Amino acid sequence: MLECRRVYFSGRVQGVGFRQSVVDLASQLPLSGQVRNLPDGRVELVMQGSAIDRKHLLNLLQKRYSGYISGLVEEAALPIEPTGQIVILR
Repeated sequence: MLECRRVYFSGRVQGVGFRQSVVDLASQLPLSGQVRNLPDGRVELVMQGSAIDRKHLLNLLQKRYSGYISGLVEEAALPIEPTGQIVILR
């Protein structure tokens, strides 16, 4: 079952290639969504896909950025149009 989730990453997640890593890692998974920097220093990821694929992406990100991510908050989000990719919003 596809579900849409919004994830907020805090820590040193801006200026370290985090958004591009999200796009690169997600390109191997059937996920749709967008990632963007927030003015308060966090990064917001909206992703839609299966629970297994969403969890896999989060695990990959936490492994790659273990010294950078200090917090992660996940919440439900409204469904989005499935595109099969995650894009960076600027």
